[in-house]
Parts: sequence; structure tokens; C-alpha cells
Amino acid sequence: MKPLPPGQFASKQFPRFGWATFADRFPRTPQHLRLKVKGDVLDTIVLDETAFAGLPRVMQVSDFHCVTTWTVQNLKWSGYRFCDVYRELLAPLVKADTTIKIGVFRGQDGYRNFMDLEDLLAGDVLLADQLNGEPLDIAHGAPMRLVAPAHYGYKNVKHLHQLELWTSAAQYKSQGPKLAQHPRARVALEERSISLPNWVFKLMFKPLIRPNAWLFARNLRQYEQRQQDETND
Repeated sequence: MKPLPPGQFASKQFPRFGWATFADRFPRTPQHLRLKVKGDVLDTIVLDETAFAGLPRVMQVSDFHCVTTWTVQNLKWSGYRFCDVYRELLAPLVKADTTIKIGVFRGQDGYRNFMDLEDLLAGDVLLADQLNGEPLDIAHGAPMRLVAPAHYGYKNVKHLHQLELWTSAAQYKSQGPKLAQHPRARVALEERSISLPNWVFKLMFKPLIRPNAWLFARNLRQYEQRQQDETND
């Protein structure tokens, strides 16, 4: 096992996790891959399975680092490099004389976050639709999710349905507590918060790991039971 980043501990579990307000929010159509791309630099397009099929599929082994300090190592993701998606499918459509600064990702569960385009174009950033050889399930982001291993998990938006390319981050409004976020959230630099010292951040949020994981697990079981009941009716 390679060394863990600063402030992280190894977890054997990979729970469904996030802000507690999203524990009972689920994707509307997890079986259909349709990524709408829009913004102030290009006309709206929709990428579906056919569009992605023209790109090289890659398999990547990487770690997932939750900002609350747990890390799951050696996850096997499969999907499409964001840099390939951008250069092959999006860059040719970008309006002349515009400079993209950020990508805003929105999930079917209502969650959103953004990343600098510079970070998104790293070779290990994926739009992934498989985990450990299986299609993504509800817990981990079906039908497609962002995988950015160098950045904390809250940047890795699940259940993708929309990507917006913006020329500035000035108008972006954060979800969740602003004190618990960082614009870039790079793991190696421990960019957990833009305003809190790391020792304060960890003191505040580490105790929430178990109750939050329990809440998400309970709500997922209830969701799956509802889905089964509807199928049986």
C-alpha cells in the first residue's frame, strides 16, 4: 500500500456519503446516460452512450479521499478521461475568443460542485460509469460520476446529468457550509477549507463520519425497498 496523504486514515468500507441534506436524495433516471453540456461559451448539446462510444475507454486504479479524513485505496474505475471528452467533443464547439475557467457539475440528486478547467484536464480525471468491473450502482454515482483522485471527494460529483462551462467562478454559489469547502480541494496540499485551519476542520467533522454513513446507508436501504415494492406492484 502506498502512503496515505496527510491527515487521512485507511477505510475498508466505501460508503455512500455526503452532506446529510442529500442522504434522502436519489437520481431520477440512474439507468440512462445523458449528460447535458451548456454554459456561456457554447450552445447546449447532449452527450449520450453513442457520443462516449467514440472515445477510448480507460481503466484506472486510484484512491478516493473523503475530506472528513477517510480514504479507500485501490478502487478500479472505468470510463472516459475528461481531457478526451473535452478535447474531442467540447473544445471544437467553444465560441471563439472565450477562455473557460471552470466546469460546474450537477447531479440528478441536486448536488453540484465545480473544478478549475486546469485541474479537470489532468490525465487521471475520469467520467466513470463502472467501479470494480461493474456498472456504477446508486451508492456510488449511477449512471456516471466524476472521479478526480487528486481532489477531495466532495468535488467528485455523483449521478451526473449536466456540465456547465463557465468563463469565471465569480458567480458560482456554493452548496453546504462554505467554511467546509475549498475552491480546489487538492488532497496533497490538504486544502480542506478556505477559512478553517486543518486541525479545527478535522476536529469538527471527523466525529460525524459514523453517524453520517449510518444515515446514508439507512436511506439507501429504504430507497431500494421502495423500488422493489414498486416493481412487485
